[in-house]
Amino acid sequence: MSELLNVRLLLWGCACLWLCSLASGALVISGDKKSLQEKMQVAKKFKKRSTTEKLVELHSVTVECVVSSRFAHTVMTSVALNKANSSQEIFFEVELPKTAFITNFSMEIEGQVYVGEVKEKEKAKKQYEKAVSLGQTAGLVKASGRKMEKFSVSVNIAAESNVTFILIYEELLQRNLGQYEILTRVKPKSLVRQFKIGTKIYEPQGLAHVDVHATFLSNDLLPLVEKTVTDKKACISFSPTMDQQRTCPSCDGTLIDGDFIVKYDVKRDSKLGDIQIVNGYFVHFFSPPDLPRLPKNVVFVIDRSGSMSGRKMSQTREALLAILDDIHEEDYFALVQFDHTIDFWKETLTKATEENVAEAMAYVKTIQDYGGTDIHGGLMKGINMLIQDRQANRLPERSTDMIILLTDGMPNSGVSDLPSIQNDVRSAIGGNISLFCLGFGKDVDYSFLDVLSKQNQGLARRIFEASDAALQLQGFYEEVSTPMLLEVDLLYPDNVVDFVTTSHFRQLFNGSEIVVAGRLSDNNINNFLVEVSGQGLEEKFQVEGQASTLDWDVLCPDEEYVFGDFTERLWAYLTIQQLLEKSTTAGPDEKINATAKALDMSLQYSFVTPLTSMVVIKPEVEEGTSSPLIANKLTEEQRQQAEKTSYQHAKPATAQAYGAPTYFVDGDPHFILELPDKNDSLCFNINDAPGTIFNLLRDLESGILVNGEVIGDKQIPPDGKINTYFWRFGIIHKTLRVRLEVSTEEISVLQDEKLVKLLWSDTASLDGPSLNLKVTKDRSLTVTLKDSVKFVILLHKVWKNHPYHRDYLGFYTLDSHLLSPAVHGLLGQFYHGIQYEVTELYPGNTPEKPDATMYVKGQKLRVTRGWQRDFRKNLKTGENVPCWFIHNNGTGLIDGDMKDYIVSGLFKNQ
Repeated sequence: MSELLNVRLLLWGCACLWLCSLASGALVISGDKKSLQEKMQVAKKFKKRSTTEKLVELHSVTVECVVSSRFAHTVMTSVALNKANSSQEIFFEVELPKTAFITNFSMEIEGQVYVGEVKEKEKAKKQYEKAVSLGQTAGLVKASGRKMEKFSVSVNIAAESNVTFILIYEELLQRNLGQYEILTRVKPKSLVRQFKIGTKIYEPQGLAHVDVHATFLSNDLLPLVEKTVTDKKACISFSPTMDQQRTCPSCDGTLIDGDFIVKYDVKRDSKLGDIQIVNGYFVHFFSPPDLPRLPKNVVFVIDRSGSMSGRKMSQTREALLAILDDIHEEDYFALVQFDHTIDFWKETLTKATEENVAEAMAYVKTIQDYGGTDIHGGLMKGINMLIQDRQANRLPERSTDMIILLTDGMPNSGVSDLPSIQNDVRSAIGGNISLFCLGFGKDVDYSFLDVLSKQNQGLARRIFEASDAALQLQGFYEEVSTPMLLEVDLLYPDNVVDFVTTSHFRQLFNGSEIVVAGRLSDNNINNFLVEVSGQGLEEKFQVEGQASTLDWDVLCPDEEYVFGDFTERLWAYLTIQQLLEKSTTAGPDEKINATAKALDMSLQYSFVTPLTSMVVIKPEVEEGTSSPLIANKLTEEQRQQAEKTSYQHAKPATAQAYGAPTYFVDGDPHFILELPDKNDSLCFNINDAPGTIFNLLRDLESGILVNGEVIGDKQIPPDGKINTYFWRFGIIHKTLRVRLEVSTEEISVLQDEKLVKLLWSDTASLDGPSLNLKVTKDRSLTVTLKDSVKFVILLHKVWKNHPYHRDYLGFYTLDSHLLSPAVHGLLGQFYHGIQYEVTELYPGNTPEKPDATMYVKGQKLRVTRGWQRDFRKNLKTGENVPCWFIHNNGTGLIDGDMKDYIVSGLFKNQ
């Protein structure tokens, strides 16, 4: 079998094929049990073939999404043909919305169907552990960016045979800012013989509008989108031919690369909303039209601790300024900022007059990062302000109270015990204030914020560190900035229905929708009277009406509806979601009951939820062993943890959509370039005499310079090889008038002619208007330069009586994109990307480290697949980073020669 030359069938929200042949320049090493030497022989044989020979054909890719009353059922089908005379391993990959539940997966190979089975997660755990112990990749689902998660599975296909993959998932579409969205991610990577995306929408309320767009739609592709919309139905189809998919008439590349998005809304004529009864279950959609907005009283509680320094703080200020500029005049607001102390703009909430808003915006511009993180103190101040103003009748009677917390870290000042903070906040709020928590960045404790917000009738949202972070903050505020009703109750006759989902809601926001579902206990629904009440701007909102059944055969006589039990599955989906929420916020007994009920329903309806797993038993391989794989549902905490701990090096298929490059040097000295956009890493060593000083980074436009000096072993080791390490770094920022010297012994900071020294033996911080330093005792130094790059320097302490080795330093650069295009140096030259291609794998000096050919900067290099270590997470042992190693001091990869980067002094340019 030529598993070395894996064929990847990628279905990203749609389906894609990536032929990782030598001709394509992509390379993936399979995890089968054949020896590497056997694979190398296969690779050599394959090199003799024509590089244009197509071994695998992606015959068809079809995505069929059927939406009925906001409940979406999506079926993804892909067929691949192995045209080679040997077996191939095909990877099927799908990106699906993280709010969806997988309900079924199957593979059909040579007439045999292999179907996934949903099991309790604990029962699937043994199979998972067995697969891991055999060295197999047991996890089928990975986080993928902000909105999606990735399902992947592989299978060996015999010569001249085919495989059909089918994945099904379901979700309740959420109305956000006045519309629903169906997103299909499409990244085929190659041409597809039969390609189709089809969407059918059935909405008994009637369709108000249906819009279709895609990030890849050109003027040529746009006419291929067929859209038919009637009063209650819409059909959308996109099916380009192979020639229409091509990037040019003679090219094999595809234009299809991006997101295919359908957005729609329904008509809202009834104040009661829309009630649908089908097959013994009902669903009620409530979002009445033409309601006046209610005033709101909002306290912004802003984390200004040291970890918010630089870009986070500037983006927070930018977002607050935009929010204040758009705040309604009848609203009241307050600004509270915290580090280890609590500050505020004014003692009470202030009406959003033009004059007050201008004054508040001037105040926001002065917020600076500093110190620790007292979340408890900041929240309690905001709560007390709202309570006191409400008691003093300083706020409108018919208005809603809310707190918006923005933080990026863990509480480490004041009350820092998480359960104590949650209990104190819940007790102080007393159910009268909504708390919305925004977690900024990957290090925030999202689970803590999630429970904190849900306990107080709000929600938590992650704000991703990216260039659009300020827009994310503004977007969230827009969602909750316009309350329409308060204390909404939806009532149904007790003698007719049971098992109703949540039917009381603290508030309804403009552009959103309340959904309640339930099971009928009596099929006689002649007396199915529905009542809805709430608090409006000027008077109490009260409406009632009679519900009736829908005959889908009459509504859609010509359609074979995919799942006629959609109301039941919608009810189950919504019930499970709410039970899972209760399992994280309720008391111990209620938590146990909610978890047990959610598990039973997940198994009954074959939903892959955080409590269940889908076990897929792959076909037996030649050795006669089956290979179980496990598909789990990721929680937001698990997604966040995956982002923290996984640097996505192993396979191109596990790309993280929003990863940022990291460039560092550590060890002997090993230079490593992590490139998430390529899902790969490059590395090289620099060998020179101890005492040599190298330029790592030089940006003349911003005035930044970083040099490092190497030190050797105490004496020549028995193997005769002297290791060299960086032991001293010099950092200059001329514009900020900062000079920093970091050695294995101490840290010296010279700014505006003032000298400060810090010791590695202390935990300390130094905060200034242009520089922030944070020392973690005997571990790390974080250097943050205002509106610029961030450095992390690690201290590796060696046993002082070690006969050979010495203490040394590792140097890591973050936020390197903030430097100018003119940046250079041994590390700096790579900050704006590096283009290369790796092909032609062949045996290296050792079986575990194959060699390959790299084309880079117009040169052809021999490179070796190896490992280096990243010590950021574990200073003692580090984490393995697979990378392509460039020999001879990086010759061919770096500009010029290694000696071109030698400078005469620690703070010298040359």
